[in-house]
Amino acid sequence: MQTRVASPRQLWLAAQASILRRLAVLSRAPRSAEHLETGATGEREALFHLRTLGYTIVARRWRTPKLRGVIDLIAWHGATLCIVEVKTRTTRDAHPAEMAVDHHKQQTLRQLARAYLRRLPPLASEATVRFDVVSIYLESSQKSDARPYIELNQGAFGWA
Repeated sequence: MQTRVASPRQLWLAAQASILRRLAVLSRAPRSAEHLETGATGEREALFHLRTLGYTIVARRWRTPKLRGVIDLIAWHGATLCIVEVKTRTTRDAHPAEMAVDHHKQQTLRQLARAYLRRLPPLASEATVRFDVVSIYLESSQKSDARPYIELNQGAFGWA
């Protein structure tokens, strides 16, 4: 059996994620609704997970005043611009988290992606765009440093 050795970059990202998980537990105060805290936790976990997979995150919670909605994460994965929707659940029930990205949400993300692309320089705005969905399940993370279960669905839907 071959053992896989983590690179220094992966170790550094894992250390950052671990520290942020612990800080989040310490700072939990009743300052916002529980579902908003759950969503913020999921976005943070998705960000670190994507970074370990080689994504370069360029924006978090991107919005424009002209449209309703928000893009959770925008990242480059090689030469592909990825519009990432993060869905976080505290338990695994009968329906996967990514099922919450219905037709209406897909339309909203497409409109927001077009608005984001219009703001990019011409060369970057011609890049291939992919819509990814990250499902985060926090049920196993009872301890402060526990890792959640994460599923990445690359190319979850297209422009049509």
